[in-house]
Amino acid sequence: MRTLRVLALPCVLSAVLVAGGPGAAPTAFAAGSHATAVTAAAKKKGISAWTFNGVTKALADSNSGWFYTWSSGKEGIKPPRGVEFVPMIHDAGSVTKKELGRAKKQGSTLLGFNEPDRADQAHMTVNQALDLWPRLQSTGLRLGAPAVATGGDVAGGWLDRFMKGAKARHHRVDFIPLHWYGADFNTPRATGQLRSYLQAVHRRYKKPIWLTEYALIDFSSGTPRYPTKAQQAAFVRKSTAMLQQLPYVHRYAWFTLSTNRGDGTGLYHGTHANRVGAAYRAAG
Repeated sequence: MRTLRVLALPCVLSAVLVAGGPGAAPTAFAAGSHATAVTAAAKKKGISAWTFNGVTKALADSNSGWFYTWSSGKEGIKPPRGVEFVPMIHDAGSVTKKELGRAKKQGSTLLGFNEPDRADQAHMTVNQALDLWPRLQSTGLRLGAPAVATGGDVAGGWLDRFMKGAKARHHRVDFIPLHWYGADFNTPRATGQLRSYLQAVHRRYKKPIWLTEYALIDFSSGTPRYPTKAQQAAFVRKSTAMLQQLPYVHRYAWFTLSTNRGDGTGLYHGTHANRVGAAYRAAG
């Protein structure tokens, strides 16, 4: 999900909306530190971000170890020292020599297509994604599967068909990025529902998970409905504690850093953390 959507989405895992959204060893991170000293646990924690006035300071203050921009480049963001940027090849139009070359210069890991199962995002068929996948592999970077908006655990779903096709074609997929948005604003229930989804996907594919977008947003009425800041902050505290403990979740990233586009989920207004941002800053 690069922009907030207003259409109704089907409910998955009880009252939860799932959206967007190698081996056993966690990724190595760039050395260094910033003002809030990125700890080993915080390196698991990341954030999705657009550029805005004060973005570098907010990113450092969030105590995040990595970030991404839904793009192959940093999009004008100058990251704090020690905070890793992870590039993405967003859609079929991004599979160019220029975009792939830029991604290759950014680091060691590449995120695949963004929500190819949605018409308002990458909007790709499984076969189209599979045909283009060798181009992404050619970067030599660790490679995350396309991040589906919904149904990553569903037999015969978009991701399931992609993973079966990748295996048949001997394509490489090193980890599974996921998106998840919860419509139940009760903290224990929402955290349990998120965990159940992550576990189901991990059981199906036996690969590390990156939760690259998540928050509490209810899309069921057609217009996004948000919890109170207190409810969102409580969910941040409970969910991050859970995510830090799951060994197969190698990274996670809240949606999103700034209130300029994050609406009810953004963590910072300029350089100032709101209640949700303060909770996320303390995580890890």
